[in-house]
Amino acid sequence: MAKSRKQNYMHGAAILTVGVIIMKVLGFFYKVPLGNILGDEGYSMFIGAYSIYNIFFTLATAGLPVALSRMVAEADAHGRVRQEEKTFRVALVTFAVLGVLFSLVLFLFPDWLARDYLENPDAAMSIRAMAPAILLVCLVSAYRGYCQGNGNMIPTTVDEVLEVLFKVISGLLLAALLLRAGKGLPVGSAGAILGVSIGSVISLGYMIWYKHRHYSDLAAPYTAGIVEEAAPGEDEKPDSSFKIVRNLLSIGVPIALGACIMAILNSIDSKLCMNRLQSAAHFSYFEAKVLYGVYGKAQTFFNLPAAFITPLTISIVPAISAAFARGDKGTAGKISEDSMRIAAVIAMPMGVGLSVMSLPIMEGFYPGSHHSGPVLLAIMGAASFFVCLLLMENAVLQASGKEKFTMITMIVGGLVKIGVNWILVARRDVNIIGAPIGTLTSYVAMCALNLLFMSASLERTPRLGRIFSKSVFCCTVMGFAAWAIFGLASRVIPAPGRVGMLLCMFLAMAAAVVIYLVCVVATSAVTREDLELIPGGSKIATILRMK
Repeated sequence: MAKSRKQNYMHGAAILTVGVIIMKVLGFFYKVPLGNILGDEGYSMFIGAYSIYNIFFTLATAGLPVALSRMVAEADAHGRVRQEEKTFRVALVTFAVLGVLFSLVLFLFPDWLARDYLENPDAAMSIRAMAPAILLVCLVSAYRGYCQGNGNMIPTTVDEVLEVLFKVISGLLLAALLLRAGKGLPVGSAGAILGVSIGSVISLGYMIWYKHRHYSDLAAPYTAGIVEEAAPGEDEKPDSSFKIVRNLLSIGVPIALGACIMAILNSIDSKLCMNRLQSAAHFSYFEAKVLYGVYGKAQTFFNLPAAFITPLTISIVPAISAAFARGDKGTAGKISEDSMRIAAVIAMPMGVGLSVMSLPIMEGFYPGSHHSGPVLLAIMGAASFFVCLLLMENAVLQASGKEKFTMITMIVGGLVKIGVNWILVARRDVNIIGAPIGTLTSYVAMCALNLLFMSASLERTPRLGRIFSKSVFCCTVMGFAAWAIFGLASRVIPAPGRVGMLLCMFLAMAAAVVIYLVCVVATSAVTREDLELIPGGSKIATILRMK
């Protein structure tokens, strides 16, 4: 690959973020209409099946692609071209084997998973519909990890957009057509989920094409086994397949297990909530599905901030790993701290916005849903910031070779969440509201524990005052402004009902964004140096007269 295709870590994050914005817009036109098509009851089947799928999805994609990205970045830093290519080939086979195994589990045991694990038997068909997608996603992840390790985030961005686009179109069409044909909610939910597999087929096809077109020149010397007038690094002997697999697993498995704990936690959350709502709080099966369904709708917005932080985590892993490989620990420490500060600037206002605007968001986008929705989202908005902080902390530890610490953190957080949910969801006066309280408590505990690990293991401990102080001030001003403007607009704008509520909400959010940006520039929460790392950032900094 030509070196010109590489991007610095912030440039790469910016490219991925553009893709995230597009994907979130598309996702909005997927989950919100889908929630209204399926209703609270049908949506409980959808998110229940998704919680099972996410366990296998996380095992396949959370650790090994990060490990592959790190190994490719380290090989690239030392000019080992043949090592890069062989690492990819071995990883692709490894990912394929895992994908087949995971797909068989979903396809062969959906009834047991739905009935005995989720305690939601109607989700069985949706779980089986997920089976093809997990194999396809495993294969795609190998290609993405290879490109990311080379510092190239463009193919991942384009690929993710294509995947979501075709998932949205096919999933909504299948769900609507099946329900219109009178097939029932379980079949309609399975149809929506089948769209994931259709999107994954398109995704894999694109990545195969991109790799063949842009990286085949690097593969040629390795494939032929002949090196004539080799470029730097091409005359070196790559590691054995066994060693590559061993390194891939030693790095990837702790990361995957740590991340998988959260995916398992979400599926346990589904089982635990359904069980405690019925057995302890004495709600009927139908009532429990409705309560868990509205919780799932709130999660649609809760997951939004993390999606904007994930591109930054993907970009900093190879950047920090390459810095460590060169022995440049100062640069690694600076990237870590700057990334956490920028993550706070991005994530904190979104969390505050979700909490402050929880009422119009839930009642505006999901009219007719259970009345607990706004309270659920208000709590989850606060939790969403700690999710983003945890993602950044995990990425720093993983890139620094301390991935085993993240597994310990996730285990502790999982136990905290299970304990809080077990107690609170069982109370009839609290019921489903106990679930987001458990989420918030667990993520705060995990963030605190990760900071302790970072302080003990990194030479340059992130300075919390520098990371958070300006963001907290800006978000406080923004939150009060959004609350006041929404209240004022609600009294002035004559539009009735849902339309008026959404109009007031968008007006308040638009004003809040402007106020927040002014505060960020005024307090230098984002610096000229930060902006110069992204495409067109220098021009933006000049326009804003930033120092």
